[in-house]
Amino acid sequence: MLVKRENPDKTEYMLQVPEGQHSEIRLDKYITSFVQNATRTKVQKAIKERYVLVNGNVEKSSYIIRPGDVIEISLPAPPPPVANPEKMDLDIVYEDEDLLIVNKSADMVVHPAYGNWEGTLVNGLLYHTNQNLSAADQETLRPGIVHRLDKDTSGLLVVAKNDEVHSRLSKQFAKKDVDRTYWAIVWGRPPREGTIKGNIGRSPQDRKVMTVLPEDRGKTAVTHFRVLEYFDYLALVEINLETGRTHQIRVHMQHEGYYIFGDTTYGGDSVRYGQNTGSRKTMFQRLFTVLPRQALHAKTLGFYHPGKETYMEFDSNLPKDFSEVLETLRKNCKPQPETDG
Repeated sequence: MLVKRENPDKTEYMLQVPEGQHSEIRLDKYITSFVQNATRTKVQKAIKERYVLVNGNVEKSSYIIRPGDVIEISLPAPPPPVANPEKMDLDIVYEDEDLLIVNKSADMVVHPAYGNWEGTLVNGLLYHTNQNLSAADQETLRPGIVHRLDKDTSGLLVVAKNDEVHSRLSKQFAKKDVDRTYWAIVWGRPPREGTIKGNIGRSPQDRKVMTVLPEDRGKTAVTHFRVLEYFDYLALVEINLETGRTHQIRVHMQHEGYYIFGDTTYGGDSVRYGQNTGSRKTMFQRLFTVLPRQALHAKTLGFYHPGKETYMEFDSNLPKDFSEVLETLRKNCKPQPETDG
C-alpha cells in the first residue's frame, strides 16, 4: 500500500510491504515500482542521501525487503524554475516608474508554469524592464503580475514594478475598486442587460474545467453584462466583473446558455443555435478557423494609480481575429430585435 502526502517543502510517501510478499527484492527496485515517475537512479540517490527509512532505520539500496517492512520516503521539493528574461514584442500601452499596462495577445500565457516555462508574458516583461518588477528578486514565477487573463483571452493587464505598488493595486482588486470591462461574442439571445450569480469551482466530473456549483460549495462569483449588438442567434456583449474567479465569464455565460463564440473548452466552438446548413454552415466553419479561441477581450481597465494618486483608465482595440468575426456577423447575420429575455 502506498500513501502519498504533499507539503510545500517536501513530498512524503509511506509503503508497507504486505505479508506474503516474496523476498529477494532490493529496496531501490521495490520503491521504483511504486512511486510514479521515479527512476532507479533517482531512488538510489534518495536512499544514499538518507531520505529513505526502513522501519525507522537508514538502509542501503541493496537491502532486501521483508514482509511487514514500513518504508518512509521524504523528498524535498525541487526549487522552482527561474523565470528568465526573453526579448519579445510586447504591446505596451502605458509605462512609468511604478507600473505598466500591457495589451496581451491571445496566444500568450501570462506567467511560467508546468508546460510553459518559456515564452510567457513574464519572460518578456523581465527583459523589457531589465528585471525591474515587484518581487523579481524572490523565488516567484509571477513577478509584477497583479491579475491574470487566460492564455486565449486577449486584452489589458496592469503590471507592478515594485512591491508597494503591487500591494496597493492588489488591495484595489480585492475591494472591487478596479473597473474591468470585457467584450465577448456569445451564442444565443441574452436580455439587453443582466447579472449572473453562481458559485464557481472545479467540476466534480472533470477537474480541468470550472463549473457553477451549489451555494455551499465553490466561491461566490458575480458577472454583469449588457448587450451592445444583436445578430442572428448571437450577440456582442459588454461584461463587467464584480469578482474575479477562474474562467468566470466563460463559465457563467455557458451556465446561462450563452456560450462564448469559439470557446473550445466550454462548448462555443460549434453552431449552438440556428441552422447549420448551406452557406451559414460554411461561414461559421471559416470563422472558427479565423478565430480558433474564445471571442473574449479585456477591453478597458481603470484604477487609482498608487503613486500618482489619480484615477487612470485605458482602452484597447479589438484584436484582428475578433474584429474579423464581428464584421462578418454584421454583414451576413440579420440583427434580431431587442429583447428583454
